Amino acid sequence: MSSDDRIKAQLMTARDLGRTLDRMAQQILERIDPDAPAPADTFALVGMQTRGVHLARRLQTRIRAQTDIELPLGLLDVTMYRDDVRLRLEQPEIQTTRIPFDVTDRHLVLVDDVVFTGRTGRAALDALMDLGRPASVQFITIIDRQHREVPIATDIVGREVPTLPDEEIRVCVEEVDEEDGVWLVKAPLPRSVEDDAR
Repeated sequence: MSSDDRIKAQLMTARDLGRTLDRMAQQILERIDPDAPAPADTFALVGMQTRGVHLARRLQTRIRAQTDIELPLGLLDVTMYRDDVRLRLEQPEIQTTRIPFDVTDRHLVLVDDVVFTGRTGRAALDALMDLGRPASVQFITIIDRQHREVPIATDIVGREVPTLPDEEIRVCVEEVDEEDGVWLVKAPLPRSVEDDAR
């Protein structure tokens, strides 16, 4: 990513991202009642495919290192719940959903890398509600771009970055991208515009 000619600015280094996750793990712990028995039976992390899953795993590791609490971790793919799935020309790529616990009456921490319009978050809520009735859902993200189209709020945010229409945010994680960091990049042209420019 660091060699991409569309980069406008680096927003977080690998060290910055690590510190952000440290802080977020602490904020999650502050929401867990210390007097409640067996937090692992009442709380869980749910990572949204793809990068949200890896970020959730890192949060799980940090929480375990600080407290010895092993929060359950679920993986959620919201592709078929998105409101634009029928508008896409290409076949959507379906990834794994694996929720190895009952979501009913459990406090869920939903983890994503970037929140933009809120539509993916809404799709995630729909997917979770199909699995049961959580006690609560808290939404956390590394970057909040603040351009909502639906009323979805974030509870824990690494950084708020209002972007222009021709900009995107790229959160890279080593497990997928071979490096950690966050970049502001110029958005690619829509295919029809690229064709006209040729």
